[in-house]
Amino acid sequence: MEQFFILLFRTVVIYFLIVLIFRLMGKREIGELSILDLVVFIMIAEIGVVAIEDYKTAFLPTLFPMFILLSIQILLAFLSLKSKKVRDFIEGEPTIIINNGKIDEVAMKKQRYNFDDLLVQLREKDIRNVADVEFAILETSGKLSVFEKEKGSSSITIPLIMDGIVQESNLVTIGKTNLWLRQNLKERGYENIKDISFCSYQDGDFYIDLQN
Repeated sequence: MEQFFILLFRTVVIYFLIVLIFRLMGKREIGELSILDLVVFIMIAEIGVVAIEDYKTAFLPTLFPMFILLSIQILLAFLSLKSKKVRDFIEGEPTIIINNGKIDEVAMKKQRYNFDDLLVQLREKDIRNVADVEFAILETSGKLSVFEKEKGSSSITIPLIMDGIVQESNLVTIGKTNLWLRQNLKERGYENIKDISFCSYQDGDFYIDLQN
């Protein structure tokens, strides 16, 4: 009987503790979890199971690893907010799979993404013909964002500067150079790229947001 109450107590405590930890880690849909989030979630769940089953050991020491994992996750989440390099290392970068109606096989190979994957995700979005797609972007969550061909718009919003850092790969995507970007920003009164939090480009127009 004593064992039953110990298991009941531990189960209830760990249940509310895990709920609290997940709330502290921030709100995200399951499909949008980063690799870091997924690893932490799995490890915390495993630790919780061990803490419940191994009722003969002291309770508090079994909970200590949970708080270590929570601290690591919060620290890396904070660093990822401050640095795009950290964010890219943890979560990766979105990849353009279809660009201006053309499939980028090289990008697909880098992501270990095959044509079956592409066609399945297009069908999930009720797109029957690849020819109807102008742009398709494989997000860091694994979801495919699809933009169908429309009249009046020939491109999507391309981030050129994020957190004060020029996105050279995106400049290559639109066939522009770093010099071209700096000249356009200078014409608009922006001398220092480090002062720019976010800059995007679409259909010849720039959107610029300065650092707070």
